[in-house]
Amino acid sequence: MGRALLAEAGPSCSGTPARAFPCLLPAPVSVTHRQGQAGAAMAAALIWISLLVGLLEGLGGTEAQQTTLHPLVGRVFVHTLDHESFLQRPEHVFSVSAPIPITYHAHLQGHPDLPRWLRYTQRSPYQPGFLYGTATPEDRGHQIIEVTAYNRDSFNTTQQMLVLLIGDPEGPLLPYQAEFLVRSHDVEEVLPSIPASRFLTALGGLWEPAELQLVNITSALDRGGRVPLPIEGRKEGVYIKVGSASPFSTCLKMVVSPDSHARCAQGQPPLLSCYDTLAPHFRVDWCNVSLVDKSVPEPADEAPAPGDGILEHDPFFCPPTEATNRDFLTDALVTLLVPLLVALLLTLLLAYVMCCRREGRLKRDLATSDIQMVHHRTIRGNTEELRQMASSREVPRPLSTLPMFNVHTGERLPPQVDSAQVPLILDQH
Repeated sequence: MGRALLAEAGPSCSGTPARAFPCLLPAPVSVTHRQGQAGAAMAAALIWISLLVGLLEGLGGTEAQQTTLHPLVGRVFVHTLDHESFLQRPEHVFSVSAPIPITYHAHLQGHPDLPRWLRYTQRSPYQPGFLYGTATPEDRGHQIIEVTAYNRDSFNTTQQMLVLLIGDPEGPLLPYQAEFLVRSHDVEEVLPSIPASRFLTALGGLWEPAELQLVNITSALDRGGRVPLPIEGRKEGVYIKVGSASPFSTCLKMVVSPDSHARCAQGQPPLLSCYDTLAPHFRVDWCNVSLVDKSVPEPADEAPAPGDGILEHDPFFCPPTEATNRDFLTDALVTLLVPLLVALLLTLLLAYVMCCRREGRLKRDLATSDIQMVHHRTIRGNTEELRQMASSREVPRPLSTLPMFNVHTGERLPPQVDSAQVPLILDQH
């Protein structure tokens, strides 16, 4: 961009940039003014260059990259989402040594999530992501995975298309499969090719002679495992399934024997007749080893034959007999009449107690002493007299209730002096 501006300026616009840009403007009035115009022109040119570079980057990022992959049925598939494959910078832009946080979102084209056989994991935005899983025969065919990368610093997005052509593997089948629980690793640590090949090489010492291949890799958290404490050395664990065309070795068969299961139930290590070649790089939980033999086909379930619909005679089955007709009139009468009769009897008893068993006023007066009766009449008479006096308006009000009444002098007018300062005993001064 800067060279194009210099070429359009003509031959007189050659030299340093500080002298090139001012030649596009009118003749300077002074040296200071010319230097200010040169700085402003240079700043504007740099801004336009950066904007054009960003526009070109955006136009280049709109077209999603397309990558074709070939997963195999019954074999583990691992694809690394590396930051460098999504960070496409122009040649003149220098790379930054500081790591850039990037997160990914992957989904099946036309669907909000990944297919059931494929999983995604990423430990942190500064580490690469992984797409891994094992395709089943039902997933055979053509699938497109859309991966969107988010730059957490610049908020830029980059899209990538993964075309998965799922086919059948070549070579012999893997009817003998063994699954191991490796507690010393997380799933992200065994997905790269180097740790996976190292595990197969170490396992070859326990399973000879066999050509081992990875069948599946699953995080222990997906199997119901618990998240470990944030302590150094604690890992989530990972299940690694390995397949082979050769039968299991005697060492592996002894690990899953009933005696080994009994020792594991008591908290003891299982029986291991050979040297543990996986240690110390891989700490395997030998009590969680499972062996699957698919060399012998399972018997097909017999289809149920349709019958005639009539049950055969069974001595343990006694069908209920037909219910006889019953008359519920007696039950209804008993249910209604018995409570009514009981309520009637209680009503009669209460009426007898309230009406026929009353003592009467005359009987109570005769049973009361004369002194108590006189006392009672006196109280009632005094009460009536007080009520009459209270109802009469002719009785004067007490002086203490009148307004502006002096309790010391008895005057009803406001006192001439403050009565609170007058001593109660006048002789005291």
